[in-house]
Amino acid sequence: MMGARLTRTLIPMDPAGIVRRSVTVRGSVQGVGFRWNARRQAHRLGLAGFVTNRPDSSVYVEAEGQPDVVDDFIAWLRRGPPGARVSSVDVAELDAIGQTHFAIR
Repeated sequence: MMGARLTRTLIPMDPAGIVRRSVTVRGSVQGVGFRWNARRQAHRLGLAGFVTNRPDSSVYVEAEGQPDVVDDFIAWLRRGPPGARVSSVDVAELDAIGQTHFAIR
């Protein structure tokens, strides 16, 4: 019985079902904890990728995971954390790379 449970937990996720998207968030999004909150949200959702501030005052994100979960994360990015004022969000499809963690860069 225990071996069967281990077998099920070791089956890899179908890589064909994984998506990666880049997201550029503009507005009052730096200096409000956007990156830290985005990382917390990505961890909560089980996503991989990264978030970073850009010199043009935008925040750039790459997120990888199941399509519906990435969509939920993008919906959160459109609102941002308390204190942020998001004015626009640009989303683009990328090739999944199999990343396993989410980081602040």
